[in-house]
Amino acid sequence: MANRIRYLISFILLLTMKVMAKLLYRFEVQWPDNNKNVPWNEVRVIALLNHTSLAEPLYVGVLPVRFLWRLASKMVAPGADKTLNRPLVGTFYKLFSPGMVSITRKRDDSWQEFMDAIAPDSVIVIIPEGRMKRPNGLDLNGQKMTIRGGIADVLAGLNSGKMGIAYSGGLHHVHAPGEKGFRIFKTLKLNLELIDIAQYNSSFGADRGSEEWRKKVIADLQHRLETRVPVL
Repeated sequence: MANRIRYLISFILLLTMKVMAKLLYRFEVQWPDNNKNVPWNEVRVIALLNHTSLAEPLYVGVLPVRFLWRLASKMVAPGADKTLNRPLVGTFYKLFSPGMVSITRKRDDSWQEFMDAIAPDSVIVIIPEGRMKRPNGLDLNGQKMTIRGGIADVLAGLNSGKMGIAYSGGLHHVHAPGEKGFRIFKTLKLNLELIDIAQYNSSFGADRGSEEWRKKVIADLQHRLETRVPVL
């Protein structure tokens, strides 16, 4: 019963966010392969590339309601402990996604806890860069934005389903890291691509999960990050 209540609260928040996003922002969405007939029931992974803002939940505005209901009960997502420990923002994210698992910046037990939380019917939502881009184009420490190995861990454990890659145009014009307010009536750009996970995993000419395979997955997603993100 408690789980049902949490899932209902999550669904209401997701639906509210979708309505607000559609009312307050204009979306420009493109599909690189002109593939708009999405089998949402087969989507196992959503990977957001070009992580720029805590306002990225606004992108639920492009998702169908039936998929929001699935996310409410099946979503598993890693969340930075630094973010989830914030009194206001952290509470919102935990209500927004009951399946959010707090992780540290290190590959420690917290990452394994996230991996263990993934069930056969989970929808994994992940930001492969693992940290936010600042307005200068770099991360908080002044380093280039790169793909981390976590996404390879996730894909190595999946045999089927689809991965949706969401290429964000960036949201610094809505809310940049460190800012207190949000700007409304802005245009949000998003390129979407749907990939068969089994085909993707077998496309690198290396054994799935091997070090060579992991490097090729990371290199491929890095190339996508640098070439397929829409420009505002």
